[in-house]
Amino acid sequence: MSIEFIGFVGNFRASETVVRSGPVVDLNYIEALAKAQEYGGFDRVLLAFHSTSPESILVGQHVASVTRDLKLMIAHRPGFTAPTIAARQLATLDHITGGRVAVHIITGGDDAELAQDGDHLTKDERYARTREYLDIVRQEWTSPAPFDHDGTYYKLRRAFSEVKPLSGSIPIYFGGASEAAIKVAGRHADIYALWGETHDQVRELIARVRNAAAAHGRKPRFSLSLRPILADTEEQAWAKAAAILDTAKARIEKTGFARKQGPENEGSRRLLEAAAKGTRLDKRLWTGLAALTGARGNSTSLVGTPDQVADAILDYYDLGVTSILIRGFDPITDAVQYGQELIPRVRALVAAREAQRAVA
Repeated sequence: MSIEFIGFVGNFRASETVVRSGPVVDLNYIEALAKAQEYGGFDRVLLAFHSTSPESILVGQHVASVTRDLKLMIAHRPGFTAPTIAARQLATLDHITGGRVAVHIITGGDDAELAQDGDHLTKDERYARTREYLDIVRQEWTSPAPFDHDGTYYKLRRAFSEVKPLSGSIPIYFGGASEAAIKVAGRHADIYALWGETHDQVRELIARVRNAAAAHGRKPRFSLSLRPILADTEEQAWAKAAAILDTAKARIEKTGFARKQGPENEGSRRLLEAAAKGTRLDKRLWTGLAALTGARGNSTSLVGTPDQVADAILDYYDLGVTSILIRGFDPITDAVQYGQELIPRVRALVAAREAQRAVA
């Protein structure tokens, strides 16, 4: 089993340590970051979704137009576009890009954000809608003839798509750690996405998803999101982490990462649960930024030399993780460093591990 590296392309330069600047759709930045990651050996990049952000499918199309091989992971929130239309949009983009499209389904765990798009369902209702939505999307991608659908949220008559994904389907990445989310993941996730949790948390969550998927005869793969912090020595790496935390604290009101109340989503709660156990966990998992921001998204790091961080990533590979989503705090600079110093090391370790398993 090989390992996949996923990067991130934002719409403008910003992070927990970088105050946003430039236009809301900064094409020069988008292109530079996408090309840096393609050159660095990333397999695909995430295009994020938020209720106030530029549209991820359209930004993804632009990224594909300025790269040659870099694949896309389009974050998509079900429920606001008809599933039949979303299926055709993604399948069309798959043709335009030569089969480079995947979709990351994010049902959403923040009621206030969802209300900005007019959604007032409960969390369990949202996941029930997501399940039905993906049932329809998959039928649009695969059905050779028009089909009807009578569900709780959608009623279709003779639905059909002439455009099908090039390889027959499009990979579905899926996030969400609540019980309602796990049920949907078991039915639909091709790759289940976790944030950068402890070994024990990852082991437990993978087992839950595998059990849910087994009921449908499915075997999903697993992705983990991290923010690696690299330096020539371990001491320098931890000093760099401390400096990142200090900068994030000083700029938190300007960057918008200050959380006004506790998180509603289970994934953030799990990261904060880990952070409550300590700043440094397992070999080199750092939770300092997650604690500061209330775990607003991907906010835990592996800290050390490139060799040390690569070794720590291999631990997660041994737990069953085969996709690693990494992004830095200085996005372009860090992406270049990952491509030069981290990704080749991890690939070499994974190849060696698989060679060992082949002769065991």
